[in-house]
Amino acid sequence: MSENLQHLRDQIDALDASILQLINQRAALAQSIGRLKNGSVYRPEREAQVLRRIKELNPGPLADEVAARLFREIMSACLALEKPLAVAFLGPLGTFSQSAAIKQFGHAAAMHPCASIDEVFRDVAAGNADYGVVPVENSTEGAINRTLDLLQDTPLKVCGEVDLRIHHHLLRKHAGLEGVTVLYSHGQSLAQCHEWLNRHLPEVPRMQVASNAEAARMAAADEAALAIAGEAAAEIYGLTRLHDNIEDEPNNTTRFLVISQHDASASGRDKTSLLMSAHNRPGAVVELLQPLAQHGVSMTKFESRPARSGLWEYVFFVDLEGHRDDASVAAALAALHDKAAFLKILGSYPVSVL
Repeated sequence: MSENLQHLRDQIDALDASILQLINQRAALAQSIGRLKNGSVYRPEREAQVLRRIKELNPGPLADEVAARLFREIMSACLALEKPLAVAFLGPLGTFSQSAAIKQFGHAAAMHPCASIDEVFRDVAAGNADYGVVPVENSTEGAINRTLDLLQDTPLKVCGEVDLRIHHHLLRKHAGLEGVTVLYSHGQSLAQCHEWLNRHLPEVPRMQVASNAEAARMAAADEAALAIAGEAAAEIYGLTRLHDNIEDEPNNTTRFLVISQHDASASGRDKTSLLMSAHNRPGAVVELLQPLAQHGVSMTKFESRPARSGLWEYVFFVDLEGHRDDASVAAALAALHDKAAFLKILGSYPVSVL
């Protein structure tokens, strides 16, 4: 048996050496591409194509998502040989926004935690960060209104999206629930775990704080406190996970947008986000939807927000299937220019892969 085990280990060692050599060959090619482009080789559409291809080629036994995450990190490390991408996100460290940023850019990117969504936009607009990652909607709690409002005013583009499954954990500095006096968490997380908390911790006072990472930090400093936060926050602040996945909705997912000075070229499976408003006349909103139907363009999101330009005026946030350069989408957008009182293309970008 020991001879068989050693034989298998020898095979693994040989494969590891081959994998290491191939990864470095890939890194050298990425460097060559960077020199030809005279700058960063990061292109959202290209990375989406690579990750989709990896999932299609994956023979197992690794799950498709695991294989894609491994290649995401390889690409992240290769990009960092030129210059690590600077990515702004809603901090502090340990938030779900950071997890979304890592999911999109890998651990080799330089992460810049920001105190607010506004600061993320400002950092990217000022060139202090190459990209920003901001939450835009949650599958159970709905739209993140501050992000929608800022998209109205910013010159920045949307160049990507990240869908992140949200798993909440009940955390404490040590094991057990004896002597607990308070539970800290962000308001949205408290709402997403409302029924679980009512069943298991009905008597524990709940305190809203600015973020789940801040809740974890506070629980790490108070032995009588609990926190609801994600896995990253538990690791950063050295907390014990008392209960895992306590969210009421098992498919709870938050969608994040990636903002930058540019959007993305077509990847083969894309979305286009835009803002538009209707003229103040009967049937005007229906008129806005007609070009989409006429040109066979599917709409996946239609959300209204106050336009901030006048009383009782509204702007619609719309997501379309397809890239702005696709013939059908381009024709629909051209028709919308004639029908809308206001139209702003926020960007085209690859559909979230992982």
